Amino acid sequence: MQGVQSPIIPIVGEWIRTTPGTISLGQGVVYYSPPPEAIEQISQFLAQPNNHRYQGVRGMPPLLDAIEKKLVAENGIEMNGDNAIVVTGGSNMAFMNGVLAITQPGDEIILSVPYYFNHEMAIAIAGCRSILVPTDENYQLRPQAIADAITPKTKAVVTISPNNPTGVVYPEALLAAVNQLCRDRGIYHITDEAYEYFTYNNARHISPASFPHSSNHTISLFSLSKAYGFASWRIGYMVIPQHLLDAVKKIQDTILICPPVISQYAAIGALQAGKAYCKGHLGAIASVREQVLNSLQPLKEYCTLAPTDGAFYLFLKIHTPLDPLKLVERLIREHRVAVIPGTTFGQTQGCYLRLAYGALQKETAAEGIERFVRGLTEILSNLS
Repeated sequence: MQGVQSPIIPIVGEWIRTTPGTISLGQGVVYYSPPPEAIEQISQFLAQPNNHRYQGVRGMPPLLDAIEKKLVAENGIEMNGDNAIVVTGGSNMAFMNGVLAITQPGDEIILSVPYYFNHEMAIAIAGCRSILVPTDENYQLRPQAIADAITPKTKAVVTISPNNPTGVVYPEALLAAVNQLCRDRGIYHITDEAYEYFTYNNARHISPASFPHSSNHTISLFSLSKAYGFASWRIGYMVIPQHLLDAVKKIQDTILICPPVISQYAAIGALQAGKAYCKGHLGAIASVREQVLNSLQPLKEYCTLAPTDGAFYLFLKIHTPLDPLKLVERLIREHRVAVIPGTTFGQTQGCYLRLAYGALQKETAAEGIERFVRGLTEILSNLS
């Protein structure tokens, strides 16, 4: 465990706590609360005394049915004898389940850089090794580089679209190329789709498990945390090859026993509200996004920003030799605005910062970005 990186969010959180009035552009959450349909389900949970006891390890049948309908209607994922749904304690747990089910210590899993830090941490905790493959200048996948990184120890390739931390959306052709590569090479494609509803400029989210002949090698991870303002409820789900179900059930029974039943009830209500609930709030996030992008224009000489069409993150390359963690601390302590250093996402060459805007109201966003632009300009101009 000493070799596993420490989560950066609590570190930055402590700096924020000791710097009152700081506006956080750090943690990836949305500004809105769960839908009323989810809250109404809590009384249904409380009405049944047996709900306080353990339930099925895979999840409640009504929730599994609701998820199956959603997958077919929205993701084009047909449930058949080759795949299965498992409800999990969030999609981070789903990823851990998947890694433990397909690897033994010493195996390798390919991550494109920048990666989501909890993925890299989970691989290390499992006693496995992350093989890091750079993305292109716009943070898009490089299928040939991924193919070149595969060895006899490789068990999976991970993709995240829409992406955390960059905000890019991978086009269908790139995802299909990676999925086919995994099929051809006899390894798994782990696809994290937590931000499936958060797309802009007509960008389209694609689920690789919808591709023909993908069921036996594709592990799809989904989350209710973002779309339904559900972060603390800890409910996600995974679609896995049927042949992994016994292994995943063993892992889940050991770590969790069953997904929290009260949260499963709330999840049923959330799925009843459906993606329209998230889409109803997406306009406000898109408006904040445009405001942020416009406000960053004065920083053109100090940073580079690749085009992005998804999630609620921007990944800035800062033109400075400063250590990104030290830069983050200075922005908090001196200018009361918080972001996340790129090093925690594996971007160790150069200075990168992740900026999150999903949790912000328009007025807060304006003030937070103003502080960020002013602070970064002051810090960097004083270096020259």
